[in-house]
Order: sequence, then structure tokens, then C-alpha cells
Amino acid sequence: MTAPLRLLALACVATLSLAGCKKAQEQTAPPPPEVGVVDAKPQTLPLQRELVGRLSPFRSADVRARVAGVVQKRVYTEGSNVKEGQELFLIDPAPLRASLASAEAALASARASYTNARATANRARSLAPQSYVSKSDLDNAEASERSAAAAVQQAEAAVTTARINLGYARVTSPITGLAGKAQVTEGALVGQGDATLLTTVDQIDPLYVNFSMTADELSSLRAAQDKGAVALAGESKTTVQVNLPDGTPYAHEGTLDFSAPTVDPATGAVSLRAQLPNPDHTLLPGSFVSFKANLGQRNNAFLLPQQAIQRDTQGGYVMVVGKDTKVVRKNVVLDSQQGGNWLVSSGLDAGDQVIVSGVQKVKEGAPAKPMPWQPKAAAQPGAAAPAPEKKQ
Repeated sequence: MTAPLRLLALACVATLSLAGCKKAQEQTAPPPPEVGVVDAKPQTLPLQRELVGRLSPFRSADVRARVAGVVQKRVYTEGSNVKEGQELFLIDPAPLRASLASAEAALASARASYTNARATANRARSLAPQSYVSKSDLDNAEASERSAAAAVQQAEAAVTTARINLGYARVTSPITGLAGKAQVTEGALVGQGDATLLTTVDQIDPLYVNFSMTADELSSLRAAQDKGAVALAGESKTTVQVNLPDGTPYAHEGTLDFSAPTVDPATGAVSLRAQLPNPDHTLLPGSFVSFKANLGQRNNAFLLPQQAIQRDTQGGYVMVVGKDTKVVRKNVVLDSQQGGNWLVSSGLDAGDQVIVSGVQKVKEGAPAKPMPWQPKAAAQPGAAAPAPEKKQ
């Protein structure tokens, strides 16, 4: 074989070898990984916040001694329900009855003096036209009549005061509610100088839930409402759902009834209050409760499974399979958790294929094969673990 032919043959063999290697490489290249995806669909969702508040009575009244005296008897049972106007304590009424009797006697004396003064004035008025009495005597008689009339009014006011004080000997409840522990016992001297506290009555149906939100959060919500992203409910339409200590929802829903017009400079928060029915007295004032506040609705929001959400130093993000099957990272703004999902307020577009399963197999910019995500059934609680295999 001549040299040119030999070189040609070697070139052909080299070309065939290179083609075979390239084909082998193509055959051994791994296919794009399969990933489970969900389609991002914008929804109108409730705007909720998980908050903590403290319960307080709807009304709380201090029962105090309004007259000085010695407590004779505690009439009510501590911790029981009492009605408005129900007698709670009895203060010794004897000194008060004596004061009333004295005031009535002073009134009788004043009326007698007025009767005499009026008779004298009438006599002077009848004799004055014939000049049987001087002008000065007439004036003095009429002045005495007026003074006696004023003394009668003063005595009548004293009798009224004495009767009121005698009524205060029966200390009654100003409101309907639960009567607390007695602060005094029988024989105690009360009402000397200060109005002594006897007990407290609290109305606990309904209750108030007092809580707060930061001024920055409220400002961001109002700004989002101006942009149409959220629609805040009115004050009487914002509801709260309280959770009991065991985590179960409370049977009754509360309603927001007050929002402070100013920010507390000490905390930078705005005070809010909701009214909560408590017909069975299940909840007690003074305790802390966790609850979910429904502040309105969020427009064009997305619900994604928790497995789809990733985090790094930049914040939350998701991996999305683009139309060219290439994986793209999208930073998202997370709002709150709802069940097993995250509410995403921004960062996604309608129709995005968000990767839920197989996130660890993909790489940004690399291709992936999207498949509809099928949530796996959760393992039954208490199920026995499989026995380990025995080594041969």
C-alpha cells in the first residue's frame, strides 16, 4: 500500500473512532431529573395574623363603703354570680338611723319657725296699709319669713342626705357579674376618711381580648390596600378566633371593637381590642390566649406547600421550571402559614411551575422534567417501625 493510501486509511479510522466516542458520550449522558411541580394559581385568600392577647373583664366595678360604720354581715358568697342591686354587705345602720331622726327633728323645728314667721309677716302686711306698723317692722317680718323658709329647705336637704346615707348601709352590687373575695370581715370599721374597698364584681360575659400590632405592620397593610393587594375589613367586621390551651378552637368568634388612634411611644405598637362572647365562663380574665385575627382578604396571593419553600441569607425563594425546561430561582415574599402551606404575597407569576419534590436534584440553569406533584400520605401515628433485616 502506498503512503498516501496509508495516511487516508488512518484518517478514516481516526474519524470513525471520534464519532463512536461522541456517540458513546451522548448515550451515557444522564437524562434531566424528574421533579414534582405545582402550578402557581393566584387566589383571593383571607388576610390572617397569628397573635397573642390578654383577656380582661367587660366591666369591672369596685364595691366600696360609702358611709362610715362597722360591717355587720357579708351577705353574698365569694366567687358567686350576683345581680345588679343585690345586697353584698350590711353596715351597722343604728348610727345612721339616729342621724336621720335628728335631721327629721330639725326639719320639724324649722317648719314650726317658718309657720310663726309667716303668720307674723302676714299680720304686718295686713296692718301696713293703715300705717299701724312701720315700714321697718314690715321689712323685718318679711325678712324673718324668708329666712325661716330657707331654714326649712336646708333641713329638708339634711333629711334627704340622712336617708341616702341610711340606704348606703346596705352595700349592693353596681353591676351583674362574678363577685370576688371580700376585702374586709365582720366587725371591720370602714369608710373612715377613704371609701374602703369591700370587694370587686367583674362581668366576664363578654370578655375583652387586648392585643397590639406594630405600627410598621399596620402601615404596610394600609399601603398594600392602597395598591389593591389587600382589602382590610372594617372595625366591626374584623374577627378573631381564639385557641384554647389544648390547641382546639374556642366555640365563639370575637369581633374587633376598638383600635387606638395613636402609637404607644414606649412600644411602637398600636393597641387593639376585640369583644369575645363567654356565656359558659370557659375563659377567665387575666389569662393570655393565642388567636387568629382575620383582618380582611389578600388579592392575587399564592398558596404553596411548605416543601417548595427554600431559604438562604437572601430570604425565601422557590425553584421554577421555565418554559424552556430550565430551572430558575425566584425570590418570594412569605406572608404566613395556613395549614401545611405557605402564603406567598409576591415574587411569583400565574402559571409558574414551582418545584415541590426533587428540589435537591436540580440546579439553577439546568434542565428538569416537570411532573404533577402528588403529595404522599403521612405515616400513621403510632405505626410500628419495620423490623431491621438480619445479617447473613
